[in-house]
Amino acid sequence: MALFKKRTVGKPGEWYYCLQHKKVEEGPECPALNRFGPYTSREAAQHAMDTARERNLQWETDPKWHDEDRGTSSPSGENPSTSGD
Repeated sequence: MALFKKRTVGKPGEWYYCLQHKKVEEGPECPALNRFGPYTSREAAQHAMDTARERNLQWETDPKWHDEDRGTSSPSGENPSTSGD
């Protein structure tokens, strides 16, 4: 007897966006590595790629993650060369 059963049917109301098939699914139909979610609505899952694009842009333009302007400091603002290891 298997200890872990593959969950073939998701919970009603859980929506996912499948990256492989480029479609919205209710419940996880595809493996986790191929999907975004869960989302609370079909509409939110339909906009998964837009949401990811917006979040990526926010991250790429967030000054605390771009430390080349401040030397070699880390995102937390500490300078690794003076951290006192």
